[in-house]
Amino acid sequence: MTHDIVFTVNGNPERASVPATMTLLDLLRDRLALTGTKEGCGIGECGACTVLLNGKPITACLMLAVEADGQAIETIEGEAVGGELSVLQQSFIDAGATQCGFCTPGMIMSAHGLLLRSPSPSHDEIVEAIAGNLCRCTGYEAIIAAIRLAADRLGGEPHDA
Repeated sequence: MTHDIVFTVNGNPERASVPATMTLLDLLRDRLALTGTKEGCGIGECGACTVLLNGKPITACLMLAVEADGQAIETIEGEAVGGELSVLQQSFIDAGATQCGFCTPGMIMSAHGLLLRSPSPSHDEIVEAIAGNLCRCTGYEAIIAAIRLAADRLGGEPHDA
């Protein structure tokens, strides 16, 4: 049995007919070719598949695609606009917060969600926001510095990170 759903991804309207058991992660990667959202653990532990659902970070591997009906989803592909990196993406580069890059899309999406709700986050808020994202390469200090740098560059005002 399939379900017809209508939703937006990175501001673009989408329609899909999905089986009841398909995850949002599989819909994004396999049907929409948005492969920046990574599949890591498949059980919601690593954060590699983090996307924003109505501005809030969620793990796409734990959400059924049918639950996306009527919702707004943002993926890492929506960060860069017109070929220009977002402030958050550039801050990750400038702070040396990327190495292998596997966790980076999920980290950036978690950070984006944080900056939407707290434009000038404290150190503890940053640590809490990325607690569900695992990185095995950089350690977390550079990632925390990148998020702080993005917040500073954005001036601590409400914004679209």
